[in-house]
Amino acid sequence: MSDAAQPSAAEVRAAAEAVKAALDRHLDAVERRSGEGDPAVYAAFNELAAAAEVYDELLYDTYDEVTPFEIPGDDSLPAYAGPDEPSALSVLIRRDYAVVEPQRLLSQAQRIVDLDPDLDTGNGRLGGGAAGSGASAGESVHAALGVVFGEFEPDEIASRHKEFGLEEGDSTLWVAAVEEPAEPGEWLSAPFDQADPEQIVCRFDVSSVFDEELDDEDEDDLEVLGPGT
Repeated sequence: MSDAAQPSAAEVRAAAEAVKAALDRHLDAVERRSGEGDPAVYAAFNELAAAAEVYDELLYDTYDEVTPFEIPGDDSLPAYAGPDEPSALSVLIRRDYAVVEPQRLLSQAQRIVDLDPDLDTGNGRLGGGAAGSGASAGESVHAALGVVFGEFEPDEIASRHKEFGLEEGDSTLWVAAVEEPAEPGEWLSAPFDQADPEQIVCRFDVSSVFDEELDDEDEDDLEVLGPGT
């Protein structure tokens, strides 16, 4: 960073004052909260986190120092602001996989195409190489994925992922309230752009990190026994 771009001592002092003010607002919101998930507390938390981040960056750029604390990021959803009795729902699902056994995936896809050479892979292409896909499902991971995910429902792939050479990663399911059912084809061009966190009725997350946290808690609860105990 050039000298001209260096923040001034006054800017660092102003950022520190902003953190102090944000701390006061956060404490005030906590003391006055109306219940769990109070939006005022959520907003004050985010303001405090933003102010602390700015101060930390300026402090480091100016004095090459850092703060002795860290405000963790908040990945929880904001307070629900949708209707009490939703009349329509939108379900958003994300599941991550790693392709750990490509040959198994290719073999499964080729077997499917051999049974149905006219299978649509989901990319406007047919599964078989002779049908014009550019590569048979048994030779291209890209084509194989189109065949497998076009043939099986997502839930079936989730339950049989090892058969297809896949390894599960994180997954999440969001159930969101919407004003009314969408018109056919209305959101197909951008299916995930209209997700409003304040309309999420419920959410279910699956991740190995949760298992690791439980294991750490179990280890903390272990009692070290001495000889003869």
